[in-house]
Amino acid sequence: MRLLVLGGTHFLGRHVVGAALDRGHEVATFTRGVSGAPPAGVRALHGDRDDPAALPAALEGWLPETVVDTSCQTRAAARNAAAVLSGVRGYAFVSSLNAYANWPPGPIGPEDGEPTWETDDDEYGPVKAYAEREIGAAVPGRFLTARAGLIAGPDDRVDRLGWWLRRVARGGRVVVPAEGWDQPIAAVDVRDLAGWLVAMAEQGVSGAVNATGPTGMTTLGGLLDLCREATGGDAEWAPVPEADLLAAGVEPWAHLPLWLPAEVARTAWDVDTTRARELGLPSRPLERTVADTWAWLQGVEELPPPPHGLSHPGLPADLESALLAGR
Repeated sequence: MRLLVLGGTHFLGRHVVGAALDRGHEVATFTRGVSGAPPAGVRALHGDRDDPAALPAALEGWLPETVVDTSCQTRAAARNAAAVLSGVRGYAFVSSLNAYANWPPGPIGPEDGEPTWETDDDEYGPVKAYAEREIGAAVPGRFLTARAGLIAGPDDRVDRLGWWLRRVARGGRVVVPAEGWDQPIAAVDVRDLAGWLVAMAEQGVSGAVNATGPTGMTTLGGLLDLCREATGGDAEWAPVPEADLLAAGVEPWAHLPLWLPAEVARTAWDVDTTRARELGLPSRPLERTVADTWAWLQGVEELPPPPHGLSHPGLPADLESALLAGR
C-alpha cells in the first residue's frame, strides 16, 4: 500500500517507517525537515502541519491509502489532516493516556468507559483528545486511536530510560525513591508499537486502544535492576524517603524519570490493556528492551534535544550529592 507517516524521522516515527518498509509498502514521510532524513527509499515530504496548504502541496497528487500519525501536537494539525486525508482506508493515530480527563491518577478501565478531555486549552492531553475527535469524524470506521503510555527502546530522544542506564553505568551510590521502589511500571517497546500501528492501519481497525504494556509487568526497582544487569555496572541503590525527595525539590518524573509519588503511582499504572492484547499488540520481554536501548546508546556520542520542547530528564549532580550526604 501507499503509506504516509506523519512524522517518521525519529523514535516511534522512524520505527514505523522501518516496519512499513519491511512489510513492502511504498512509504512517504511528512515532516518539517529539521530532525533528519528518513531511510533510503522513502519519499521525504516537507511542510508545517499547522499550515493548511502544506500537506496538499507536499503530496502533489501522491494519494496515500493508509496513514500512521505520530506527530500531531496542535489543533490546527488535526484539522488539516482531517481535511486532506479523509479518504484513506486506514488511519492509525498515536494519542496518549493523557487524553483521558482522569489520568493521572487513573486508574483507566476499558476505553469506551473513560471520559476524555473536552476543554479548549492547548495542553497536551486536551489537544490529543481533540485530535481524536476531529480526525476520527473525518475517517469514520477506519480510524484507530492508540492511547500510548510509556514507550521505550532504541532511538529514544526523550531519554528517560536512557538517563537511568547511563547513571547506573557510572556506578557508585544512586539515589532511588524508597517508597517508589515497588511502584508498578508498564512500558511498550517502540518496535512492537510501530509494527502494530502499521498492521492496524493496513486492516483499517477503528476505535480507541490503551496501547501500553500489561499491568504489573515490572516495578521501578525491577527496571533499575535490569539497567544494572544490562550495563554491568556496580551501582549501589541509595533509597531516599519520598518526603525527603520532595522537600529537597526533586521533581517526580523529571529529576527521577519514571518515578511518581506514591499517591499517584497507586493507580496511574493501572491501565486496562485487554483490547490491545486482543488486537495483537506484542509485549516483548523488558530485559530485551533495556539491553537493546543500552546497546544503541553505546553508539550515540551526543543525544539531540528532546522533541516538542521537553527538557532533558535526570537528577542534577548537586542535588544528588546533597541527598546522598550523610546517608
